[in-house]
Amino acid sequence: MANLAKKELIMREMEHIPEPLFNEILDFIYFLKTKALKEKLETAIASESSLKKNWLREEEDNAWQDL
Repeated sequence: MANLAKKELIMREMEHIPEPLFNEILDFIYFLKTKALKEKLETAIASESSLKKNWLREEEDNAWQDL
């Protein structure tokens, strides 16, 4: 299912949700956004530590010295 179709489905479902649940839904959306951001950050940190091994090599310095 395409992203647009999923978004439209979510919007249609929201029309049938009782208004008192809106705060819970909004909290869940914020939770999912925070979770995704945290996972991205963890991936970036993990990548940095593995790539750092190459960055600190003399061969790497030589390869970039003319730029």
